[in-house]
Amino acid sequence: MKYFIIAGEASGDLHGANLIRSLKKVDAHAVFHFWGGDKMNAEADGLLVHYRDTAVMGLIEVVMKLRTIFKNIDRCKKDILEFKPDVVVLIDYPGFNLRIAEFCKKNSIRTVYYISPKVWAWKENRAKKLEKFVDQLLLIFPFEVEYFKKWKVNATYVGNPLLDEIAAFKPDENFFSKNSLDTKSIIALLPGSRKHEISRMLPTMIEAVKKYDQYQFVIAGAPSVDRSFYENYLTTDIKIVFGQTYDLLHHSTAGIVCSGTATLEAALFDVPQVCGYAGHPITYVIGKMLITIEHFSLVNLCLQRLCITELLQHAFNVQTVQHEMDLILPEGKNRTKMLADYAELRNLLGNAGASDKAAQLIFNK
Repeated sequence: MKYFIIAGEASGDLHGANLIRSLKKVDAHAVFHFWGGDKMNAEADGLLVHYRDTAVMGLIEVVMKLRTIFKNIDRCKKDILEFKPDVVVLIDYPGFNLRIAEFCKKNSIRTVYYISPKVWAWKENRAKKLEKFVDQLLLIFPFEVEYFKKWKVNATYVGNPLLDEIAAFKPDENFFSKNSLDTKSIIALLPGSRKHEISRMLPTMIEAVKKYDQYQFVIAGAPSVDRSFYENYLTTDIKIVFGQTYDLLHHSTAGIVCSGTATLEAALFDVPQVCGYAGHPITYVIGKMLITIEHFSLVNLCLQRLCITELLQHAFNVQTVQHEMDLILPEGKNRTKMLADYAELRNLLGNAGASDKAAQLIFNK
């Protein structure tokens, strides 16, 4: 079969890579074309556009780049028509991918949406588009199952593909020496994968950790961001590692994490964390009016209650981050409870195998 896969950000690239690996196991004649990233490119030939050239997040940021976005959509449509795929697999990235789904429907091209748009959080009208344009919806969060029962969508829960990636992970015994780290315990800093996130999150993180001189601090660098961009914000001896996020989490005592997939990854590595997000002020005001969910981190959404602290916009400041860090470091009173909640989270998500199950459903139609 011929597979056209679209992933528009780092997390989608990760899930897309796992899916490609699984599709190759069930389909010996699989051929791929894709919009994705380095991880997908490592699994198969066929990279057409890298997500670093297309990723846009935030209402204001989207408005400012509308011309570029529509140009990319037109190019993607052209790529699909030229390739003539048996199926188009859409991974998250809803602003872009739902337009592609509509295009595929009009052209009688089968679509599978893997990693559903977060319609349960905001823009619920997108669920109507899933009904109209998507042939199959593959869910990765257990709480989504009940939600999608109210929509006429062919939806199946396959499990969470992060579990596949983590199950395959083998720690690097030379992580400390390779990155010139000393023997101090690590506090991990994960400021996001986009420049506008990093620019708003990282300065606060760096200022907040200065008081913890008994630790060393390591930034998980995003693959699409140059080292020099991070170095603009460094005022102290903080290391940056690229392509080693799981090794970093494996060795970390605690973390400060930008809301997103990384919060779930930190939880699955048993890293107590402070979660935050700071976006464009106008985006924040509009989003506050539109978002209907009680929590915004994936950890808390899966558990349906507060487990990790969420510091949004102005609440993400040096004083609050330090206060919450004190509660989750080894002597902190919230650390044991958070780790117990993480164990419950793993039970909810189930076992590895999501990518294999998704591949079977895609291949077998």
